[in-house]
Amino acid sequence: MVRINDMADHIFRPDRRALLAGLGASLLGPASLRAAAEAPPSHTLRARPDLLALRAGEPGTPIWSLGDANLRFKQGERPEIAFANDLPAPVVLNWRGIDGVPAAEPLVSRAPVAAGVSETFELPLRHAGTFLCDLALLGDGAARPCRALPLIVTEREAVAVDRDEVCLIEDWRLGLDGTAIAPGADPKGAVPIYTVNGQASWEIQLRPNERLRIRFISGMQRSVMALKIEDHEAWVVALDGEPAEPFLARRGALVLAPGTRADVFIDAAARLSGAASSILMHDGKEPRPIGRLVVSKDPPVRNSVLPPARPLPSNGLPDRLDLKTALRVELPLGGPQTDWIAPAKFVANSSPAFRAKAGRTVVLGLTNRAEITTVFHLHGHHFRLLDRLDDGWKPFWLDTLAIEAGQTHRVAFAAEHAGRWLIESVATDWAAPRLVRWYSVE
Repeated sequence: MVRINDMADHIFRPDRRALLAGLGASLLGPASLRAAAEAPPSHTLRARPDLLALRAGEPGTPIWSLGDANLRFKQGERPEIAFANDLPAPVVLNWRGIDGVPAAEPLVSRAPVAAGVSETFELPLRHAGTFLCDLALLGDGAARPCRALPLIVTEREAVAVDRDEVCLIEDWRLGLDGTAIAPGADPKGAVPIYTVNGQASWEIQLRPNERLRIRFISGMQRSVMALKIEDHEAWVVALDGEPAEPFLARRGALVLAPGTRADVFIDAAARLSGAASSILMHDGKEPRPIGRLVVSKDPPVRNSVLPPARPLPSNGLPDRLDLKTALRVELPLGGPQTDWIAPAKFVANSSPAFRAKAGRTVVLGLTNRAEITTVFHLHGHHFRLLDRLDDGWKPFWLDTLAIEAGQTHRVAFAAEHAGRWLIESVATDWAAPRLVRWYSVE
């Protein structure tokens, strides 16, 4: 069995990689224009039946989706989200990585939306970064699997890149009859299929000396995956939506748990003019190409590549965490437990996993009692992964962590946001149930 911490080292071979505006002004007048300018952005999301091309030359496979909306906003905006459920089952929007917005928190604050029902709410976006919206919380055993939707919040300050691209990687299971099987159900030998931005493959064209920002998003349902771009160095500048001190991906590979996001800078060196490099994905069983990065033979964008990447602007998370006075909580994962329940059975008056005072540091001891890797996801806050002796932490923030069987990790976060927040846990098996608990910051 390939260990998560070793995936980047072993799964790839080391040798490969104004007219109308004027008319409107005259009709509306200055006061109306000011009101329009101050109005918050809005967006409509609709959960609906959809088709996705999962088999070459065959009709599209029925799935559920949130459409192909371009959820891209600016840091500090407070978009109004109108959500309609056109599906035959209740659903709930799950916003991954959006900290400190109690009104948008699924299950504990926002009840599932019944079939045929609509709702509207505000989504304050204090942090810039790469986030994700999906219907996974109530997706286990559903009639159809559902696509995820990227949410991009751009920085207030300019970032030194030439282009900004999203790469959402999702996996599917097709039964012998061609039906897509939802997670949480036994796939019974179904064929695994992978898509990138809803397509069978993905290609990016770059000019020499151009810098590309790729926002890699794992929309995988259960599997931990590794990614590698051959022939190119990948500078990681953010993880799970939060800036990190830039570092080179180990041996050029990224290991992403389901729901994890990684922002990477790629420089197309002039020496690679005309070269095509594979983007490889490994799902724990075998590597497979999912796309290509092609450096054109066009003239270089500039005389040389840009200087080494600087850190992205901070989102204001604390520089230090007080571990000495932290609230310490043991939170076992996996194995037979009565405290973890399926999201469909969640009730708001259930007992919390823990309660914390606002402003206090919380340290969670996460022990995986399952026989396979289990994925932990914290809502409401990002956390630091602590060193083994609790004498420091890794130089990045996370909201999702894959923990191998029998292993214990400790994470710490500053309980900054008062409210009730979910905790998710799921084993890395397609048929494994998604489980939840909740915690309170008071």
